Amino acid sequence: MQRRYLGATGISVSDTALGSMNFGGFGNTDRDEVTRMIHTAIDAGINLIDTADRYGDGESERIVGDAIRDRRDQVVLATKFGLPDVQDPNRRGASPRWIRTAVEESLQRLGTDHIDLYQLHRYDWNTDLDETLGALSDLKREGLIRSFGHSMFPAEKIVEAQWVAERRGHARFVTEQARYSILNRRVEASVLPTARRYGMGVLTFSPLANGWLSGRELSENSRARLSPALFDRTTPGNAERWRIVEQLQDVASQAGLTLPHLATAFVRTHPAVTAVIVGPRTPEQLEDLIAASEQTLTGDVLDAVDAIAAPGAETLPADYLTDTPALTDPAQRRR
Repeated sequence: MQRRYLGATGISVSDTALGSMNFGGFGNTDRDEVTRMIHTAIDAGINLIDTADRYGDGESERIVGDAIRDRRDQVVLATKFGLPDVQDPNRRGASPRWIRTAVEESLQRLGTDHIDLYQLHRYDWNTDLDETLGALSDLKREGLIRSFGHSMFPAEKIVEAQWVAERRGHARFVTEQARYSILNRRVEASVLPTARRYGMGVLTFSPLANGWLSGRELSENSRARLSPALFDRTTPGNAERWRIVEQLQDVASQAGLTLPHLATAFVRTHPAVTAVIVGPRTPEQLEDLIAASEQTLTGDVLDAVDAIAAPGAETLPADYLTDTPALTDPAQRRR
């Protein structure tokens, strides 16, 4: 497993990270099997594990915490906060009030006295960045977190956050977690260059594009079983996606690779990317994704991918909670 430094933190992390969204909840509910998977990943050299307080309503954090209890020093532990709790509007976002509660609850579930990387799950349009950065800087000074980052920030908010930290004397966000795959290349246009400009680490998720690049038959795809319309060729937009996937499959075959190996190697190739988060549900998927970490792509293969899925292009719908209120709230665009 190759190592890279996480931005300017001085923390060395594996360039493949283990994501835990599929542990517990609607994913793999076999705790013993999931624990073995986490140990397998650590034994393979993966030292960065990413989770979140909303994954399985906290169950994922508990599973990860229990699994690494005797191996805590081997793990760079990352978790996230900020997604909404439908029962209470104050249990969400990036207010100092919620940040303090959220970190204390995550620390308890994880069974640790500190979090290595604490990440704001989505930009909070209702809280001033000065408030958020002040609260996170306090947690860092207290030793409850070692560093902090954000996820799915647009480029202009990355810049604003860096500006606020500098002008107000706060610690700064040091990482961005972005959705990035061959079918989701929008971040290449401004997010990745901006993060690189500020020396930030970049973690990417969903390299297999929600299963589109998994190379598996639909009958084996859990997402397709839950939501068949997501992959149905008659669904608007899917015909073009299927055309792209089939062409990518040809490129992978000619390069002697499987489609998932091509997809993860593609993301890892970008110079701004620190680590690719993989989210296996089964031990077999984990073993395959570990094997994918050894793959590299030649220039001609990358050129072939560019010819099929253009740089900066987005062929899948926008991600959860990423649209600005200017687009989602009619009151902000009408007199």
